Amino acid sequence: QVQLVESGGGLVQAGGSLRLSCAASGRTFSNYAMGWFRQAPGKEREFVAIIGRSGGTLYNGDSVKGRFTISRDNAKNTVYLQMNSLKPEDTAVYYCAAASGALLLSLRVSDRYDYWGQGTQVTVSS
Repeated sequence: QVQLVESGGGLVQAGGSLRLSCAASGRTFSNYAMGWFRQAPGKEREFVAIIGRSGGTLYNGDSVKGRFTISRDNAKNTVYLQMNSLKPEDTAVYYCAAASGALLLSLRVSDRYDYWGQGTQVTVSS
């Protein structure tokens, strides 16, 4: 089992920044690819970014590339999502997830993930 706990969400004005953290415990963190997803009210859960076991990254280019950065610190068992130039449409509950798969392209789909955190709310005001 892997337990994931997100933090860092909150209320921010458009153009501002937030850094989300996801702390993992349980099995060996470095064995998992880590993803960030988000879900806005009335919408489906959406892939945001992935970081592989070796540090490779993949972003949802349509909505976040160039503004968001995913990173991981295996020594701290933590994955981060730095979010800059936030927009009202970024408002959502953000979830981190862990996957034992290795192919990043396949991990854009939420059902490829083995473990999920409880989510953290991000609200961007206009």
